[in-house]
Amino acid sequence: MSDPAIYANHLELKKVSREHRRLSGLFQSYDRWCAALKELEENTAMIQAEQDEELKTLIQSDIDALNNEIASLESTVRFALLPPDQNDSRNIIVELRPAAGGEEASLFTGELFRAYSRYAEHKNWKMEILDMSASELGGLKSVAFSLAGEDAFARMKYESGVHRVQRIPATESGGRIHTSTITVAVMAEAEEVEIEIRAEDLRIDVYRSSGPGGQCVNTTDSAVRVTHLPTGLAVASQQEKSQHRNKEIAMRILRARLLERQQQAEADKQAADKRAQVGTGDRSERIRTYNFPQNRVTDHRYGVSVFDLPTLMEGALEPLFEQIIKVDSERRLEALNQQ
Repeated sequence: MSDPAIYANHLELKKVSREHRRLSGLFQSYDRWCAALKELEENTAMIQAEQDEELKTLIQSDIDALNNEIASLESTVRFALLPPDQNDSRNIIVELRPAAGGEEASLFTGELFRAYSRYAEHKNWKMEILDMSASELGGLKSVAFSLAGEDAFARMKYESGVHRVQRIPATESGGRIHTSTITVAVMAEAEEVEIEIRAEDLRIDVYRSSGPGGQCVNTTDSAVRVTHLPTGLAVASQQEKSQHRNKEIAMRILRARLLERQQQAEADKQAADKRAQVGTGDRSERIRTYNFPQNRVTDHRYGVSVFDLPTLMEGALEPLFEQIIKVDSERRLEALNQQ
């Protein structure tokens, strides 16, 4: 960090700054852990020598508090020693789409997007809507947005997959519980210099936007579809009235998808049959169920359940994420120990 040359390399500066913060937190926790162990030793010696029962009660209270703190700090230090994810310092692009369930799935897509938006506000992350298409009853046919901020990927990476909702829809007159699903894709956002995209590898199509959006929509060819010919990946954007802006958005999403594909290919080569399910971006498996009649959210990958669904849907995702991250860290530590 003291080398002036590093400030000329934006990507390297971000990487080193992130590692500096990670190590600073590790050593702060380690120093406090060592200090707490010393205090515990001193208090244990004091209580053995103390004759006054009232003082012994006070010392025992301190010992109990120190034991709890030491256990917590030990877990923090152990988890901090895990190798960080290569994408943890990146901003992200998130895409939500209804899968099975028709209009009910679209409605839940809108509700989950709102929950993510509220959570981003709590975390002081910067959100930018890249593309959004509304359904007839007020839900969302699709939405793509970016999140920029500390630990955005580290928290949101656990959201990639199929989310299932079980409840009585507003469109259901018979009171029957329906099951719907939506897909969530969380992708690390790539820098332009990381993913080389040649102009000759792109096909750019422009067309008129559809849906509500003001006087310019449906009257000008502002919508853009970008197709990457070597991979066949295609991204369309019609969020903005400017063709140039829509092309810029489509290129950001395309770069993120290409980075995800590139990293997935590398992971497949390095650990084809041992790859952990979390962090692979696999969106084909149901990862979570939102059961409204039981007021329960269950993450099936980690066996974690939270019984406060209304609060969670208001953006209070941290209690769920904390449990998931703890279980994930314990599994990763166990895997490292086995190696």
